[in-house]
Amino acid sequence: MEMDASPSMPFQAQLPVELAGGPEIAFFDLETTMPLRGSWKRYALLEFGAILVCPKKLVEVGSYSTLIRPSDLSVITDASIRCNGICPELVASAPSFHEVADEVFRILHGRVWAGHNILKFDCVRIQEAFEEIGRPSPQPRGTIDTLPLLTQKFGKRAGNMKMDSLAAYFGLGRQMHRSLGDVRMNLEILKYCATVLFLESNYSDMFPVNSLINESTIPRNNAGGSASPVETNATADPSAPASNMEPFDLMHNIEQMRIDQNESMENFRSTTSVATLAAGEGCSQCVGFSQPEEVSTQCVRASLAPSPYQQSVPRIVLLHKDTPLQLCQMGMKIHFRLSTKFAPKLSFMVYVESSLHNILDLCDNLAESLHVESGSSSQWRHVINTNYAKSASVRLHIPTVINDHVAMYSTEIYHKEPSGNTRRLVFREPDAEELEPLIIPGNMVDAYFNLETYDFQEYAGIRLVAKTLVLHAN
Repeated sequence: MEMDASPSMPFQAQLPVELAGGPEIAFFDLETTMPLRGSWKRYALLEFGAILVCPKKLVEVGSYSTLIRPSDLSVITDASIRCNGICPELVASAPSFHEVADEVFRILHGRVWAGHNILKFDCVRIQEAFEEIGRPSPQPRGTIDTLPLLTQKFGKRAGNMKMDSLAAYFGLGRQMHRSLGDVRMNLEILKYCATVLFLESNYSDMFPVNSLINESTIPRNNAGGSASPVETNATADPSAPASNMEPFDLMHNIEQMRIDQNESMENFRSTTSVATLAAGEGCSQCVGFSQPEEVSTQCVRASLAPSPYQQSVPRIVLLHKDTPLQLCQMGMKIHFRLSTKFAPKLSFMVYVESSLHNILDLCDNLAESLHVESGSSSQWRHVINTNYAKSASVRLHIPTVINDHVAMYSTEIYHKEPSGNTRRLVFREPDAEELEPLIIPGNMVDAYFNLETYDFQEYAGIRLVAKTLVLHAN
């Protein structure tokens, strides 16, 4: 028996009583509204869907889904309807979250939670929903976020590793952006990926092995005895014997990704890009970064958010489909050498192609308009520079962080040899003399970067902050 969105059918009608609070994995997904540009309102839940899965057999043993009526139907905008098809008429007679909170709590509390990109979105939305009705939020026994898990183990062979891309890769049909259908698709994708990796790692003589990469760190010193970058091999040798590869063990990796139940739910609130970069070693870790061709201009917007430094002064954030916009561009030609004007913070300029130019120009216009509307008197500086050459260029920033009173680059930097072999460079402290010989005008660089706005000392604009750089040798 399968449960529909009817609020009159309780969850326990689907599941035997003995399964309540049991060891099953709770795969769940939310559909929400999309807050209006500049709105301080939170996301409103429109649908909750979950399946309980036996961890030993990976089969569904129960399911539940319900539409949810927000307190204000006007928050369901046209953009929200285009995303998931849930219109005000569809949820007008649905229960409020307060009415279904008991069932949601019973499904989730004390179980392992699973889903695609749940740590950055669904977990946060669940906590917010319970806070709004003044009730304690359910707590997971552990979490399995299949976005970083599959990106680490399956690589980028399925493109951007979004649900619809993975579904298309395996021929599972289109993602419908409805909760129950999406979680079932999520489970099938997990099974398909695990099967492919099992075959590759155990039958390498019949199937190509191109999934896991083992890295080792080998420190070295230069002739003068001073610290040099630590190089790590980030390219697997295709001729290496299969015995060097560990077979993919799904349950082992699930266990590795569990979060201790005593950890605070505040971990779910992290909005930095560090979570998206922690998926694995090497350049394949850059999950969540979109190439310009993957960005829908209709889904890009600028919004105000509280400043982390001055709570009374909001900051501008650039969003794509309601998540922070992060971009990547392969093969950007370096224009100018490393600038040390604001050392230890470094930057350099690269030429920008038309596709990236269009996205950055759109972001610049949206952010500038909101900057003016917010009442700031700072002069806006455009992110695209046309002063130095006929071709447009942008500046990539390499920021530093302080760790135990020691400054270090927060950008991960790799060096790619002409042979294709890629090495990670780990600097013990910012040193432009070591980095400068690698940033040569005319050479290429692959860049993964965030779009961060600033308003400082009478100037404002967008700063492109590099999270990962792959510097190509000449």
